[in-house]
Amino acid sequence: MTVEPPEETKMTVETPEEISFLSESRRAYIENGEGFARLRDGKIFLEKQEKAHISVKQVLVKRLKTHFSCTPARVKDWLFRFFPVLQWLPKYKLKEYILGDVMSGLIVAILLVPQSIAYSLLAGQEPIYGLYTSFFACLIYFLMGTSRHISVGIFGVLCLMVGEVVEEQLEAAGYNSLDESRDDQYFNVSSYEHNSTLTPVTVHQSAELVCGRSCYAITVGTTVTFMAGVYQVAMGALQVGFVSVYLSDSLLSGFATGASFTILTSQVKYLLGINIPRSSGIGSLIRTWIHIFQNIHKTNICDLVTSILCLLILVPTKEINECYKSKLKAPVPIELFVVIVATITSHFGHLHEKYGSSVAGNIPTGFLMPKTPDWSLIPNIAVSAFSIALIGFAITVSLSEMFAKKHGYTVRANQEMYAIGFCNIIPAFFHCFTTSAALAKTLVKESTGCRTQISGVVTALVLLLVLLVVAPLFYSLQKCVLGVITIVNLRGALRKFVDLPKMWKLSKVDTAIWLVTMASSALISTELGLLIGVCFSMLCIILRTQRPAAVLLGRVDDTEIYESISAYKNLKTVPGVKIFRFEAPLYYVNKQYFKSALYKKTGLNPISVLAAEKKAAKRKSQEQRKEGVVSFSNTQGETEASVQFSPEPLPFHTLVIDCAAVQFLDTVGINTIKEVLREYKDIGIQVLLAQCNSSVRASLHRGGGFKTEEDDLLFYSLHQAICFAHKEHPHKTGCLAATSSC
Repeated sequence: MTVEPPEETKMTVETPEEISFLSESRRAYIENGEGFARLRDGKIFLEKQEKAHISVKQVLVKRLKTHFSCTPARVKDWLFRFFPVLQWLPKYKLKEYILGDVMSGLIVAILLVPQSIAYSLLAGQEPIYGLYTSFFACLIYFLMGTSRHISVGIFGVLCLMVGEVVEEQLEAAGYNSLDESRDDQYFNVSSYEHNSTLTPVTVHQSAELVCGRSCYAITVGTTVTFMAGVYQVAMGALQVGFVSVYLSDSLLSGFATGASFTILTSQVKYLLGINIPRSSGIGSLIRTWIHIFQNIHKTNICDLVTSILCLLILVPTKEINECYKSKLKAPVPIELFVVIVATITSHFGHLHEKYGSSVAGNIPTGFLMPKTPDWSLIPNIAVSAFSIALIGFAITVSLSEMFAKKHGYTVRANQEMYAIGFCNIIPAFFHCFTTSAALAKTLVKESTGCRTQISGVVTALVLLLVLLVVAPLFYSLQKCVLGVITIVNLRGALRKFVDLPKMWKLSKVDTAIWLVTMASSALISTELGLLIGVCFSMLCIILRTQRPAAVLLGRVDDTEIYESISAYKNLKTVPGVKIFRFEAPLYYVNKQYFKSALYKKTGLNPISVLAAEKKAAKRKSQEQRKEGVVSFSNTQGETEASVQFSPEPLPFHTLVIDCAAVQFLDTVGINTIKEVLREYKDIGIQVLLAQCNSSVRASLHRGGGFKTEEDDLLFYSLHQAICFAHKEHPHKTGCLAATSSC
């Protein structure tokens, strides 16, 4: 059925261009049938979709039934979603994938063994716990992860954060007041297993300790890890994976670089072979360097020489790996070679006995009995565990999404949160500390042919072999070698300084976020640095909307395109009309800036004009009274008088506000629009709003600024508003028709 446009649209227009505009509108109306649009006085009015009424009760009941139903199909679906391995493992292409997975798994394991031992020191733990952590993380992520490529295990920044919490709790419990020599002694496995209940002690109770320093350190570490995992699983259950979007790339990069300075500082004592107290809290980096320089005269020459030799070997080889990674089938496992050579040299050279070089000590084989975290510590570490959980999740999700996009598959953020959460909860009962994905090992894993998480199983098997057989052979490994390995692996984060000029050109705001987060993480503390970075990032967002771009628009000749006069050349202004664009939401933060920018750009402050007109009218009235002449009746309104006695004509008769970039209005924004309409109306200038989205239109309607959403002041396009202004003021815009604007 053909629908004819309403009779009121069949009108006489003044120009051929207007006839063309209306004919196109009528044609669209007829072709689309009922419900497309209505025409009135040359304006298009779209009809809103009817929204179905949704009962909250019905939706809630439906979702509860869906989530709590226990049909076989529902259970199967839940298992397949919770354990993604059940979906992809039956489809595993053995001949195509197995070689790449085995190779990448072996190479990552070779890199992971020395790093696990080295990062254990960073977390304030004994070397064996780093191996436990990497082993369990690989297996659990194999079962629950959705990424095919990321390598989950120990990560330097998280190890640092765990180490800070451990040191803080050790100091609170009085362990750091004990003789420093205990720091280098390894724990006794049998005594650890029998001390199932660990209670914090004070300095006065140190003589009656039932648990050694190392024993208490891993208790704190596992408790922090357990709580971090609980937070991550809870966020996954509540579907709050979106939290990670508040940790931007620049913020995470700055945080990692700032933390790298703290990591580097914490390892210097091993490179020099000196004993200094581990500082924590605000300003720990500065205090640590003060302690280093105060004790630098006690440097162990053997450790210093070993550190220099290891640096001279590791750094060039790592750079060669980077330069020729496209040509090398696998990176040279230089860390493993250095560890093997250093261990053999230390053992047969008796470096510990002759020169007092600090060594890893006895590393037992096998696994310790599972043990629950210390629940009494939870109130003390709950806040720190949350920041650790957030960083671990953000890094894991960002890496998994990056590699998924590169290889053309998808990952589920909430499932990743479950996966990394259980990679922390379950290992917490097996003497492990916090884990997440690690960029360096993930890059190695991808570049060596990894296709699935089968490579993680291969890595776990190699680690199992080390735990059961090889671990005791690292007894003579010097701690300075582990410190060098840790520092060399910070190259990537510290190299971000080279990218600063490029980042500054791309975005000055992102660069500022990076610098603030980096400096606060390094100079204040890791946890506060993260908080400061997030707060500063939010402040930048607010400031960007507080003073956004506000420009006047001109028209591209012979088109319906309007753009910024300050940005583009050869744009023509529309006579008698000012077109103003505000590129941000209009709300309480930028209300004053909106009005001041509007007055400045248009060159007309209606309040000042109205005040001047009133003053001129009053002065004219006084002069007329003196002369005994009254030019108008006392019943006439003040506005008419002010307009009559206006000293000079106004530069424009219509103001069009382009609202395309205004995403929303709050109550202050609505009132601001109403004030602008009223102020300009008082001096005889018409204000039109163009390109408002449906949310802004609804807000204006609810706020009472417009009686209906079809008010004559609202337009769907700038050109429609300009044509309307021309129609309303034909005698003032004669050249508009001549230039074929409508």
